[in-house]
This record gives sequence, structure tokens and C-alpha cells, in this order.
Amino acid sequence: MSAKISLVTGQITINDGGSFLLTAADGSIDDRRAQGLFVRDTRLISHYQISLDRQPLTLLTSSAITHRVARYEFTNPELLTARGIVPAKKLLVSVRRDIMGGMHEDISIVNHHQHRVEIQLMLKIRSDFVDVSRVKAQELFTQGRMETTWADEKLANIYRNGEFTRGLRLESEGASSPRYSNGRLVFDIALEPNQNWQTCLNFIALVDGEELVPQHTDAAIDATPAGVQMASFLELATHLRSSNRDVEQSYERAVSDLAALRIPVDGGNTVWIPAAGIPWFVAVFGRDPLIASLQTMSVAPNLAQGTLLKLAQLQATEFDDWRDAEPGKILHELRLGELAQLGQIPSAPYYGAIDTTLLWIITLAETYNWTGDRELLDRGFTALEKALTWIDKYADLDGDGFVEYCSRSQHGIQNQGWKDSGDAIRAADGTLVTAPIALCETQGQVYDAWRRAADLYDVLGKTDRARALRQQADGLYVRFNDRFWMADEGFYCLGLDANKQQIRSIASNAGQLLWSGIVPVDRAQQLVERLFKPDLWCGWGIRTLSSNHPAYDPIGYHTGSVWPHDNSFIAAGLKRYGYHAQANQIAAGIFAAASMFQSNQLPELFGGIDRTPENFPVPYVDANIPQAWAAGAIPWLISSILGLVAYAPDRRLQVQAVLPEWLPDLQLKNIHVGDAQVDLDFWRQGDRTYWKVVRQVGELEVFENT
Repeated sequence: MSAKISLVTGQITINDGGSFLLTAADGSIDDRRAQGLFVRDTRLISHYQISLDRQPLTLLTSSAITHRVARYEFTNPELLTARGIVPAKKLLVSVRRDIMGGMHEDISIVNHHQHRVEIQLMLKIRSDFVDVSRVKAQELFTQGRMETTWADEKLANIYRNGEFTRGLRLESEGASSPRYSNGRLVFDIALEPNQNWQTCLNFIALVDGEELVPQHTDAAIDATPAGVQMASFLELATHLRSSNRDVEQSYERAVSDLAALRIPVDGGNTVWIPAAGIPWFVAVFGRDPLIASLQTMSVAPNLAQGTLLKLAQLQATEFDDWRDAEPGKILHELRLGELAQLGQIPSAPYYGAIDTTLLWIITLAETYNWTGDRELLDRGFTALEKALTWIDKYADLDGDGFVEYCSRSQHGIQNQGWKDSGDAIRAADGTLVTAPIALCETQGQVYDAWRRAADLYDVLGKTDRARALRQQADGLYVRFNDRFWMADEGFYCLGLDANKQQIRSIASNAGQLLWSGIVPVDRAQQLVERLFKPDLWCGWGIRTLSSNHPAYDPIGYHTGSVWPHDNSFIAAGLKRYGYHAQANQIAAGIFAAASMFQSNQLPELFGGIDRTPENFPVPYVDANIPQAWAAGAIPWLISSILGLVAYAPDRRLQVQAVLPEWLPDLQLKNIHVGDAQVDLDFWRQGDRTYWKVVRQVGELEVFENT
């Protein structure tokens, strides 16, 4: 049995909709770390410490029970009290936390001593109301004022900065009433032998004029709005069964993570989209939910619908240099915290991403392929027109026929592809490349967006527009392959710099070109061979940057690490070009990594250190866990292994399954294609893969692409 790796040592995360809690394993919260209760981009609890007679408890065990409920079990150290010594390990202290907008906490203490004990339970609780972006940057200061009051056995912390207000109110329920003294909530407790003492605490979040009142709920029956949405998502989702339990568990965990990450984006709790990840990206993003939607078409094609419609509502309508906005552009992120609301950062919303508009078009087309939802197509038509106009009028900054990015905002993101860290784009000599930059994968996305949009215009009966879009795509195909190909490397360059010179770095970006289809068949073999040379392929996956590069760092964010979502794009492209064994090789690496993480839960990224029989994937220290497109990588890899391609308007589903030796059998239940549902069995016999339909509801032709 392989060892399991802890993703974040000694940390527990639970969430519900837009609220989440991060604590140490003992339930404590340290304001100097990325911990606390966060609601709508603000940290409402920044410090929490529980003690008995000022002595820290001894942790026995702790764990998240579900995505939003955690439990912590403690005992006591030796206590010197007014009535004498209480020996160690005589008191059992249980803490249960339930996130539901705010936080509900149940505390119970059982006396297993043979004598009466009189103790004080002390809760040290502070709020700093720091914006989540400042917590991430460790800039732990605020500009407003906070007022703390204790009245009617209720503790209230209220923060105000101009029109921005956040608050936290603490109310207790139970037989014992607390008192507030010296910054601590204190309970005086007397317990006879075997007696149980209990109390409940409600941490009520005060945000945007709302009171988010939590309550104790049954962990097995989640009746919160987020819980109801999660249950509905899981009920409709495609389920996987296999004799390979690691694959099965990784898939189940990924689908559960995607369900739990969904957040409401309208007041009526009717539109939900996946948040990008915890802790830093529990907000409306563009790139992340679009990629997660693409990855999960075979799991839950309805995941994309809310994402597409919400992002269309937020599509830019005017120029705004502060927010890097142009008409028709799809946003990068929307924040709700203090800095965004008061205009100190440009994220209300911010549009500095070069790929979100392209991914929106691609996702609209792929959603139509899986759902056949003509109403969605009609509702998204205006946004589609605006997005295509943005490409034509604004995305090509210098008129050279390629799409570039360059931030105009003082606080904008300098690198605006998916590798958006400040040191991500490096020249071959290791120096930073400055914008404007035309990334290779961006050109592939433009090509793909134009071709997919052409298909949609054919559906809409606008054949002239479809023909023009295909001509644009064909022109880009020729230009791209002329300017971006490095014949001496058998590979595509990372991009073009501000002087229109090739950025001759060997990076994973070129692998995503296979997915977009812009690679000529006669060049694909060279590209594939180069992807699997040891400087890019580490055994767990393809690195973001070659290990031969001067800037290579195996635990760098974008400079040598392995990103599961990046690898899932590359695997899908390999499958598209008929490289079944190589697609399965990537899947094998990613699934092997997932099997070694706790609960088979993939992090956002992990180190690109070479795989050996004696090592394991090394987590990136600040990785988001769970993270939407890391979770989405798992079902997309399965879809690629099986070669699933949907044509819902024609009521057809294509299969091109090639099971590897490590995955001898597989069953997918409840695949949705249009209004039809189908269960499929796959199994390996010798070197061949066989499949059959075991259940079908509705009209659907399942056929094999030979």
C-alpha cells in the first residue's frame, strides 16, 4: 500500500458556498497564517484559541466530516484548579463546527474523573476583517475602525471603512451563560463524575446588509442552500466504478470537490458556478470555471450553463484602463471585499485575462455539443457576437494577426495567460519577458474559438458568417505555423515577445496546441516526442518548464511544477491526434500522484521532481485545495481514455476507448447527452478494449470511431 501525503500539514478546511474556514489541526486560528473564517473575501475570525484554565488542550484527533463539517477531539493536560488537581486525560472535549454562511460551533465536555471538577473553558476570539488578498500577501492591516461590544451575552465586532461594513456577532445557546473578560469568552463549569456539559455558539456573519445566521445541521442530510445544490449536482452527475480503487476514489473525490466548490452568484440561489479554489479564489472567476466546465462535460454538462450566463452578464461594455476592460471581454475575477468595493484594487470586476473570452466561446460550443440546448445558444448569442467582435477589434494590439496581452492598469496582472504569475514567462536565457506577449496557446484558442463559433453560426442558419469565421481560422493556422514553429527543436515557441521575436523556451504551453487543433498532422509526431523527453516529462506529468531551462525550479509556481489541469488539456489533445498510449501515459502519472495524496485529492499543482520508486509527488506549499480545475482534470482524463465525443443535437455519442493495463475495467453510469442518459461498460481483454451499453434512457446512438 502506498503512503498518503498530507497536502497541507496540520490544516483542516471546510466550506459552504462563499464561506470557508481554515484552521490548524487543533482547531486554532493564527492570524499570521492563511487561516480563519472567511466570508465574501473578508476574514471575520482571525484568531481562535480554546483552553481550560488557560492551559491548551491536548489534541486526540481531528478531521473534516463532510465538505462543511469538521470535528476535533481533545483531552486535558494536568490542571491545577481552585478545587485541586485534575489529572491529565480525565476530560473528553469535543468541538464540532458547521459552516453555513456563518459558523455554528458545538462544544461538549465529559468528566471521566472520579471526582467533581470545577474548571473554566476559555475561548480567545479576535476579528481583523482583513481583505483576503491582503491575507494572501501577508499585509495584515486595515484602514477602517473596529468596535467591539458585549451586551445581553452577545459579543459583536463591527468594522467600518467609509461605506464598507463587515461584522461578526457571537451568540451562545445552552444551560451555561458565558461572560466576556480580558478578550476571552469564559464559561464557568462544574461537572460531577460522568456528567456531560454542552454549549452551542453561533458566529453570525454580517455582510452587505445581510445576517448570515448558521445553525446545527445533520452532516448526513445537508439542508443548506449549498448542500441542496451539491446533492442535486451529485445526483445528476456521471458516476464511475472500477476494480482500480484508486481511480474510483480519485474520481469520486474530484466530483465531490467540484460540487462543494460551487457558489451562488445571484440573490435567489438559482445560479451557481464553481469557485476557483480554497483559500484564495472563493469568488467569481472567468478562466477557472470555464476550464472546469470543459473538463466535466461527461460528468455534468449543466455545470457550464450557470457559468456561461453569469459571465455573459458581466461581459465588459466599455473601455476602462483601470480594469483592463474592452467591450466584449469576459472578466478575469470579481471580488466583493473591502479593497474591491472601495476601488483600491480593480477587481470589481477585473478583465485582465487574455483567454477568458476565447474560453467562453469554446465552452458555449462544447456545452451545445453535449446538451443540444438551443435556448442556451439563443440566450448567449449576443454575448457571442460581442466576444467575437472583441477578438477582431481589440485583442490584436499591433495588427500583426496575433492576439497579445498587455496590462494598462496600475494594479493589473502583468502576465495574462493561465500562467499568470509575475515570473512565469521567461526567455530562453532565463530573463523575464515583458509585455506585450503573444502566447502560443492563445493563438490556438483563437483558432479553436473561430472554428467552433462557425459551427454555431451554421446551427443558427448564418452560413455566410460561418464561412467568414472559418476563413479567419484558416488564415491564422498558416500564420501561426509559419511564425511559432521552431524547426530545430521540433516544437513550438512559448510565444512572441514585444519585438515579435520567438520566446524560445521549452514549456508545456505548446502541448495545449494539440487540444486546439492548430498543429498540422505532419508536425504532431515531433511535438509529441519532444513533450515526453525527460526534461519535460517527470513521471508524474509534464512540467510547466523544461528542467534544462535556466529558470527551472521544480517547486516554482509556473517554472517547473506539474499542474493536473495543464496535463489534462495535453492528454485531450493527444487523444484528438490519435496518440492513445501517450494520453494514457499522462493519465497514469496524474492518477498515480492522486493516489498518494490524502483522500485522493489532487492539489492545484505539485513539484516537477523526477519520479523514482522511492519518492512521491511534493506538494506546492501554497496550493489551493480543493481547486476546481485540478479536480476537473480527473474526469477529463477518463473522458480522454474513453474517447468520448458528444453530438447531442444529432443524438449521438462517439466512443474511442483504449484502456491501459492499469485500468482493466470501467463503468460510467448516468452519462447525459442531450435529454438521453446512458450507462456504459468498458473492459480490457488482451490488448483490446471492448464496451457495451448496459442501460439507456431516451434516443441516443452510441458508436465507435474506428
